[in-house]
Amino acid sequence: MNAETRLVEDRPDDAPLGVVAVRALCDFAARTGDLDLRFTPSPSGSEGVAGHSEVTARRDAAYQREVALSMVFQGLRVQGRADGWDPDGRRLEEIKTHRGDPQRIGANQRALHRAQAMVYGHMLCAQLGLDGLDVVIVYFNIDTQQETPLPQWHSATELREHFEALCARYRRWALAEREHRAARDAHLRSLRFPFDSWRQGQRELAEAVYRTHSAGRVLMAQAPTGIGKTLATLFAALKAAPATDKGVGQDKLFYLTAKTTGRQLALDALLCLTEQGAAPLRVLERLARDKACEHPDKACHGESCPLARGFYDRLPAARESAARVRWLDKTTLREQALAHDVCPYYLGQEMLRWCDVAVGDVNHFFDHGAAWHALTEANDWRVSLLVDEAHNLIERARAMHGATLEPGAFQALRKDAPAALKKPLDKLQRRWSALAKTQAQDHEVLSDLPGEFIATLQGVCADIGDHLAQHPQDAVDGPLMRWWFDALHFLRVAESFADHSFVDLTREAHSRSHHPVLAIRNVVPGPLLQSRWGAAHGVTLFSATLAPMDYVADLLGLPADTLRLDVPSPFHPAQLAVRIAPRISTRWADRLKSLDALVQVMATQYRAEPGNYLAFFSSFDYLQQALDRLQQRHGDISVWAQSRGMAEPEREAFLQRFTEDGAGIGFAVLGGAFGEGIDLPGRRLIGAFIATLGLPQINPVNEQMRARLQTRFGRGHDYAYLFPGLQKVVQAAGRVIRTEQDHGTVWLLDDRYARAEVRRWLPAWWQAKVEG
Repeated sequence: MNAETRLVEDRPDDAPLGVVAVRALCDFAARTGDLDLRFTPSPSGSEGVAGHSEVTARRDAAYQREVALSMVFQGLRVQGRADGWDPDGRRLEEIKTHRGDPQRIGANQRALHRAQAMVYGHMLCAQLGLDGLDVVIVYFNIDTQQETPLPQWHSATELREHFEALCARYRRWALAEREHRAARDAHLRSLRFPFDSWRQGQRELAEAVYRTHSAGRVLMAQAPTGIGKTLATLFAALKAAPATDKGVGQDKLFYLTAKTTGRQLALDALLCLTEQGAAPLRVLERLARDKACEHPDKACHGESCPLARGFYDRLPAARESAARVRWLDKTTLREQALAHDVCPYYLGQEMLRWCDVAVGDVNHFFDHGAAWHALTEANDWRVSLLVDEAHNLIERARAMHGATLEPGAFQALRKDAPAALKKPLDKLQRRWSALAKTQAQDHEVLSDLPGEFIATLQGVCADIGDHLAQHPQDAVDGPLMRWWFDALHFLRVAESFADHSFVDLTREAHSRSHHPVLAIRNVVPGPLLQSRWGAAHGVTLFSATLAPMDYVADLLGLPADTLRLDVPSPFHPAQLAVRIAPRISTRWADRLKSLDALVQVMATQYRAEPGNYLAFFSSFDYLQQALDRLQQRHGDISVWAQSRGMAEPEREAFLQRFTEDGAGIGFAVLGGAFGEGIDLPGRRLIGAFIATLGLPQINPVNEQMRARLQTRFGRGHDYAYLFPGLQKVVQAAGRVIRTEQDHGTVWLLDDRYARAEVRRWLPAWWQAKVEG
């Protein structure tokens, strides 16, 4: 055996450079050629496991399954499990399940599979003293149950040279990573808060986050807007990351936010903590793929996109350059990628493996099949989570774990679908028609999933998968693919259906289709988030509006021992005049007749203290009615308004109207882009008018939510309506006072704010006054 390569038992001190899985080693060092994301139907995880079992069950009694192997190469331990070993035939098997013609498996994928199998082959030869063996890639079609074996004899020398070449490439990187980790931890141990003093409440928050992440627990922290929550939580979580005498330290910090504005605030705070990116800390900003794509008109493979062509050949140099740069916000990452002619999005996906802090949307960790969570589990990372504006996670998680099938899209698909799919689609059409016949009301909740419909839908999805496997030219973005992905998502959501969700039928009033919309609606996402909380080592959920905390903890399924912190406001009641207009009703039936009184309050306040104000409404229609009435009665007041579907440049233009010497009223929708996550200190914003209680609309779906929450928690109305609404109100009002020097006015324009059961949930420091 080569002196540099040793088989070892489980002794971590034999591997000072750490442990790498065989698959990760080959992903890093053996990939070549194009990035190719052309769709190829593939088995699900459970189907893959079943396929492996079927293949190995066909082997004789001497056959060994799941053979654990481990070997050290110059301080790097490589380990994994070979799928199967036939000692009599000296035959090592690597089993890969697939659908369709195995000839369509890409050459780069085949090469990767062969590289993995050869690594296992070397380990076996070294362990058993063999001069060579048969390395067989077994492709198993889960639909036809047919095996396609691709055997190849490799000498022990050939296998050793291949193994050591891969390890040498990875070892060079691992040495640099060890040095980086040491420098990173030394920097974080010496990290100091970047300002001479703390804002009131900021240090209390930071200390709680540090204790939580050091102990590997979960914290809910409610802290007022304007005390510097982002900076405090990031500073504390980073201080808790280095290894100590009592622990091994944390690999990564994920900063998760529900809004784009929150992502930028995090990056600004990290710039402050890293001395404008000069510190030995790798920071990565992640965007959605469609926002990062350089060539949206091209398909994501080497025959179409120049940045996919030869991607894996150029990736090592791009990866090394990006690691040296360290600060990888969207602009810098794009520059690095284009300098090496690789795709920015997929360079970012690679750098997630090597960053210290990643900033991105909550869906990256909490969604079905979320990549950040999957990589955490696969690589056994120790990660910390900071969840910004955590009150938003309830609705976002509900959306992630719900699904809808629209009849209009299905009917359009049937018209243009390939002839081979006509029969299965017609069968689903009949099932959908049968559901429609059972529906007695426009909205009807079913007692359970419609079993026959689901079974038929599963069959249709399998038939589409088979068709695409045989006709890859149809596997392009279009109605068939989009509907199929929607249907597969529906089936994934259906797999976890339980009493945390309900299923309903909704008859659309203006639809040409007689079929109802079929929806699975999540009510309580908590049970579906358990694996996420369990995967993290230290979690802080923070917001200015986490009250009442029982409501948030119940719906998110937080651990029973979750810590709670409510940081008192540093602001004095004299800084914010909160006024309630008790004679104005913003209920839908009263809106038109209350418009005159509403705009009169706005105009009177504006004339008494001219400056910049935000006015929040429950809908765009109501916003427009109030805007029109204000312009009719008080046309001299400058106004500007949020519109539906605003792009980022338009949102920036809206905010730029709020200048220090400006005066006017910006009209916005409560809960939208301007209701939270924006910072307009000083004279940029001196007041807000909130012409709504923020309650979700009363409709059959929300009433069903209320009933389910009443059964589960005993507080249906509060959990379904009151608490979500008031969280939006408090967030919107929080735009006004941003620093201890700010002063402003908030008008709550609805008579229900005068009720004790509503006022008790408003921040205590407000000292709201009922006018007149």
